[in-house]
Amino acid sequence: MNVPINSSHRICAVVLSAGASSRMGQEKALLPWPPFADGKGATLLSASIAALKPFAEAVLVVAGHNAQSIAPVVAANGASMVQNPAPERGQFSSLQVGLQEVLARGCDAAMITLVDSPPLCESSMQSLIAAFERALVNCKWAVAPEHHGKRGHPLIATRALIDAFLAAPVTSNAREVKRAHAEKFESVPVPDELLCVDVNTPEQYAALSRSASKPSQRTGSEVRNEKQPSS
Repeated sequence: MNVPINSSHRICAVVLSAGASSRMGQEKALLPWPPFADGKGATLLSASIAALKPFAEAVLVVAGHNAQSIAPVVAANGASMVQNPAPERGQFSSLQVGLQEVLARGCDAAMITLVDSPPLCESSMQSLIAAFERALVNCKWAVAPEHHGKRGHPLIATRALIDAFLAAPVTSNAREVKRAHAEKFESVPVPDELLCVDVNTPEQYAALSRSASKPSQRTGSEVRNEKQPSS
């Protein structure tokens, strides 16, 4: 079990990975990350887990019909898998499945991201956790990273927001719930330029091959690996 850094709450991370990846034509969770990297074996899913793991008690990956294909990556990276029995109901249903498991594990906060959202660098994650603690003092419900006026993931939600998500009908969506409580959210500026990019098609994925190598986009695990002496 990981211990959250500088957090007074029990945070559980949730990676939503139950989509069909129909526009990509292959499983997005298993795409190499950084794009087209050779030999390292990292994927979008494993990179997300690595970025979230130091800041959460556990990392939950919500799967759908792709559960069998992504299970080895989930297990190899020390995360746990929760399966949405009916992912065709939409992404919001997967969010609710994940949050129910967060509460079942006794956690009172959730760090929510999408598997196709490039992970933040370690310093940005640290800033997000610190901002979450400050926001709690001001009775806010959540914080989210922002770059040039656009919000992205991960969203760190308090128990109040978790309850609001779970109380909404499955036909709703996260955007509607967040809009209804907009005054309860705070944005945290981060330098990560890939914060709001879309990774839905082969063309969009290919376009990331150059920008993903910028230092501000590397995950904490990648930075730590660079610091290790070669054998």
